[in-house]
Amino acid sequence: MKKILDYRKLLGVTKTTELKELKTTYRNLMKDCHPDKFIDNHELKDLAEVKSKEIIEAYHFLVSIAPETIEQTVEEYNKTLSTSGVADFEFEKQTLKVTFLDGSCYEYFDVPRNTYIKLVNADSQARFIRRHVAGAFIYRSMSKIVSA
Repeated sequence: MKKILDYRKLLGVTKTTELKELKTTYRNLMKDCHPDKFIDNHELKDLAEVKSKEIIEAYHFLVSIAPETIEQTVEEYNKTLSTSGVADFEFEKQTLKVTFLDGSCYEYFDVPRNTYIKLVNADSQARFIRRHVAGAFIYRSMSKIVSA
């Protein structure tokens, strides 16, 4: 959750900010700190490059967890949850990353360590995720691995 809060603070947005407003805020911030504005001053240009990378990362992350984005992918997400088993999962800094057998990969945020331990010990990780993780934590789609 700290990551989400930090990104919102960086962009100056709230939990209820809609995608359209988020995009406008992002564009305005990028105009102000774009490295091309500081061509003559290498020190400021370097700082602007770092700042713009942080802003870009924050924007893409917040877009990926926005309710509008989730709404667009909820059908595919529910299909994955109901029909696919768990291929792999990892846990780091209260973030649970789950890869499903259909190639979908999702990150769940602010997951307590005891929930992860219960997942590890569950008879069926897919069922545990459906019952205790999905719907309980903010998530985002990471990717879908395409088989060759």
